Amino acid sequence: MFHGPAQSFAQQSRLAVWLSLVAGYTNALTVLLCSQVTSHMTGAVAKLGVEAASGNWSVAGYFVGLVTVFIAGAFVAGMLLEFGRVRGAKSIYMLPMAVEAALLLVFTVLVDWHAIGELPPDRAQAWLTLLPAFAMGLQNAAITRISGGVVRTTHVTGVVTDLGLDLARLSFGWLGLGRRMDPVRARQAKWRSVLLATIPLAFAAGAALATLVFAWWAEWAMAPACAALVGVVVTAVLTPVATVTLRPDASGLGDEVALFHAEPPKGCKQFHLPDVSTWSSQLPRAVHVVVLDVAAMVDMVPRTASELRLLQQHLRDERRHLVLANVVTEQLETMEDAGVLLDFDADDLCGEMDTAKQRAQWLLAHCEAWGRRAPARG
Repeated sequence: MFHGPAQSFAQQSRLAVWLSLVAGYTNALTVLLCSQVTSHMTGAVAKLGVEAASGNWSVAGYFVGLVTVFIAGAFVAGMLLEFGRVRGAKSIYMLPMAVEAALLLVFTVLVDWHAIGELPPDRAQAWLTLLPAFAMGLQNAAITRISGGVVRTTHVTGVVTDLGLDLARLSFGWLGLGRRMDPVRARQAKWRSVLLATIPLAFAAGAALATLVFAWWAEWAMAPACAALVGVVVTAVLTPVATVTLRPDASGLGDEVALFHAEPPKGCKQFHLPDVSTWSSQLPRAVHVVVLDVAAMVDMVPRTASELRLLQQHLRDERRHLVLANVVTEQLETMEDAGVLLDFDADDLCGEMDTAKQRAQWLLAHCEAWGRRAPARG
């Protein structure tokens, strides 16, 4: 059984930018309040070493606690994501984001108490840094897991490092110094570079916004970040994500044809396909025709139809072919509304599964017209 990633690249990008904004915002507030960063642990570990070498064990213990709660947040995120996956949650990042929103809401109250003098001074440093550090560890682990390690949102060092590597890889081919990447991988690398460049900008924008809000409304300066996270959670609830699984009977079509069944979450009227670029790139090398059963996607919206068109394009770039099976009138109308219907060959939109299988076999027999072998990746 094959499972694609739960979120498309566009969804991952929007989520990453929003969370980077929240991380920059939260980090700036802890710096303004306590002169301590909490969204990344590099500085904390360095200070731990300095204080330990100087014999300041109480301060060193504080930094041990800061790193520990960040790790604990990442652990909790992993547990929540696994729980959502096992229980078949419609949006697996909803649970960790909901917990983070609750934690930052508590942090908002603590900031208010600190501003009006109700938070004990001897405990202010701990409460105003350990709690957001836990929330940032949770956030960073969640987005890292959801994106497959592509993006991180609570620190910039790894992001700009990945950006430099991606730009070098793209430039190497452009300058004629080596073999160019195939079109699919080149397109993915370009958009990934755009995303990686956007994350530091969003982080800086969040920090700048936090500074302005804190100067104007110190008591409830954290409220905008909480509102942004609540919006992320509400969006996750209202727009669940479809998954694509490989049907067991695909083996009956031979190694060169793969049959998939698109199964959206039960009871959902709006859904998305998985990340189609990753999905298509993980297909076995022997597969040249993909038959996608869309019988369960009668209620798809124009956006989903556009994602089908994107999947078709990715497969064509890899010299593969897409055939849709069990297509009904409502789906054709949605595809027309989305402006993608004419991009499909009418013979590739089959009303019955048997017709789709016959179309796949015909394509294999006449594959010289569109290129049989998928290009080598790498």
